Amino acid sequence: MSQNGNTAKQEIVRIPMWKKICYGTGAAGGNVMSTLLASFLLAYYTDTALLSAAAIGTMFVLCRVLDGFTDLIMGAVVDKTNTKLGKARPWLLLSAPLVGIGIVLILGVPLGWSDSAKLLYAYATYIYLNCIAYTIFGISHAALLARMTRDPKERNTTSVVSSICNNLSGLVIGTAVTAMELNLGWTTTSIILGVVACALILVPGLTIKETIGMTDSGVSESEHLPIKQQLPAVLKNRYFYLCILIGALTLLMNANAIASQIFYCNVVLGDPMFMTQLMSIGQLPGIIVLFFMPWFANKFSKRNFMLLGTLCLIAGFAVLGVAGTDRSLILLGTILRSIGAGPIFAGIYALIADACDYGEWKTGIRSEGLMSASQSIGSKVGIGFGSAITGWILAAVGYDPKAAQPAAAVISGIRFDFSWLGLIISVVLFVCILFMDVEKYLPQIREALGKEGAAA
Repeated sequence: MSQNGNTAKQEIVRIPMWKKICYGTGAAGGNVMSTLLASFLLAYYTDTALLSAAAIGTMFVLCRVLDGFTDLIMGAVVDKTNTKLGKARPWLLLSAPLVGIGIVLILGVPLGWSDSAKLLYAYATYIYLNCIAYTIFGISHAALLARMTRDPKERNTTSVVSSICNNLSGLVIGTAVTAMELNLGWTTTSIILGVVACALILVPGLTIKETIGMTDSGVSESEHLPIKQQLPAVLKNRYFYLCILIGALTLLMNANAIASQIFYCNVVLGDPMFMTQLMSIGQLPGIIVLFFMPWFANKFSKRNFMLLGTLCLIAGFAVLGVAGTDRSLILLGTILRSIGAGPIFAGIYALIADACDYGEWKTGIRSEGLMSASQSIGSKVGIGFGSAITGWILAAVGYDPKAAQPAAAVISGIRFDFSWLGLIISVVLFVCILFMDVEKYLPQIREALGKEGAAA
């Protein structure tokens, strides 16, 4: 626990709005990559690099196995880091150029190579960007929120601001990439996206200071615990597993919906540019609803706000299921889906910080890095499987990007992927969020840690 220098009460600090925005700017940078991977990468591989949808789907899943190991390793590395900047900030700064380079590389498949060589290149660059660069970013950024303050209200509002920035980034990137690619090509587009992501991620690394467990010389000695002590403590925390499940299901739902959305526009509607309209309308309602989260979370709970969001998701996917080619219904379903996704994305980050406090309260060991690994594991498993499912469904129904007219089976498969599959995932997500009740312990946790800090 954090003692030596700062007591738990002294670590309950207010975060000024400019710092909350700076923290959110980092999330916006990470979402440049996430939007690219979830929305456009599968279509780039199949329609531009001409790789097999089934092979790419398998690649997405196989890389998730390696991700699990690298996430836990990186979480442990963050927890063991001791610098004057703290535990998370040095790694966040390092991740910025790594992510930028990775975005350029992943969209640079040499089109003149053989299919086998192109697939090997895809594996190498996907592993680099996901298992190394994004792992460092995701864990250090999530851990930084848990190290900024112990005040749950401040963490709630910081998480909301971060989600707003995240969604704004998704809105801009999602609506711009199609036009950029058509007018500039993938190479120039990748360079622009890489530079933007790098610059945005650098902002929180350069401006935000860590508070919890910090002394004048760096991280408190009481927080330097070996992995053999930290890992068992984290694995005893039931909210660690719930954070993984909720993160994975949320990103699975979102990545699958957006990956299938491209093919829905291209194949079912025959209008690729309708993707731009859907990406725009799919972000704005979610941004607006986030402004209500601090009030709702403080009056009720983050969990209840997330449950309401899940109900909106279920309704949205149901509308999409019956929409067919009715664009008004497609827009309505997409709006409902956006309203539902916003609270879940905002809530999970704040709940991870609460789960860190819970683990410290129960075991006496605080581990922001390993707890943040739960979010990183969950998000990358979700993105990987979400995109993979779309690839597998396309392969199963015989999708051919060169075909003049799509077969009926292809249209049916894409429609199911775009709607009813998301509804099923959202129902499971609702059940998982029901069990995420860590907030009921927060008053006891604050009282206990405050007394221990004062006694230290």
